[in-house]
Amino acid sequence: MPEYPDLTVYVEALEARVLGDPLEKIRIPGPALLKSVSPRPNEIEGRRVEAIRRMGKRLVFELEDEAFAVLHLMIAGRLHWKKRGVAIPRKRAHAAFDFPRGSLLLTEASTKKRASLHLVEGRAALEALDPAGLEVFSASEDAFRAALERERHTLKRSLTDPHLFSGIGNAYSDEILHRAGLSPIKMSDRLTPEEVTRLYHTTREVLEQWTERLRIETGEGFPEKVTAFRPEMAVHGKFREPCPVCETPVQRIVRASNEVNYCPGCQTEGKVLADRALSKLLGKDWPRSIEELEKRRPGPGN
Repeated sequence: MPEYPDLTVYVEALEARVLGDPLEKIRIPGPALLKSVSPRPNEIEGRRVEAIRRMGKRLVFELEDEAFAVLHLMIAGRLHWKKRGVAIPRKRAHAAFDFPRGSLLLTEASTKKRASLHLVEGRAALEALDPAGLEVFSASEDAFRAALERERHTLKRSLTDPHLFSGIGNAYSDEILHRAGLSPIKMSDRLTPEEVTRLYHTTREVLEQWTERLRIETGEGFPEKVTAFRPEMAVHGKFREPCPVCETPVQRIVRASNEVNYCPGCQTEGKVLADRALSKLLGKDWPRSIEELEKRRPGPGN
């Protein structure tokens, strides 16, 4: 799912291409994308784009007369800048937004169509879509601590909860917690003051550094390689690969369609965290440390 760095670069690329221009036409071939029809698509066509911004993990196109197009890409949604009037492919494509200088094509590389588009009028209707998580770059450390302690969750859950923190998802929460040296399952109300301070600054550092990295990668072009799995990441998507800090093999916890990636050496004092499904199945055979895990892993001759 595109998160703060990816969405920030999307916003900047779109500002350079459509800000001040009219949204000439919205083409939506199927019913899955559009979640609200007040106003209807044809009622906002021709209105000028006055601003583009991120709202949590959503992109907001602010049009004339307080009309808003709110786009949530979810896990597999991606944007592409194409020649004006480009045909919408039958597979994967959701919609096209036509502007004078080109067309914005929305695709979704998944059989489960989860991306959404809300068309709303008035700021009250827009605010109703806002999960209102904390914006970490405009927040003080005290505000960060208050958000962290508002509800008792694991750190992984807290950072990815859009009602607590804005724009942080599965990928960057893994990177943040690894750099901060904190276990993803540590409870949010059990941090020491020093750990809260470290997590606050690390969160800002990781998001800022990745945003700048993606800006440089994109240059003057359009961000076409938006992905949650990047070779430069320390732990996310790096299961069994060596941690770049301590060389301990990265581990993971898989739950439903999500997974937590972490380094036992840097984050859990060498302990292997229990995967709910596997640990229940294996019981006492579940390895409790990275050393025990490595001993049990079959070698070339086993």
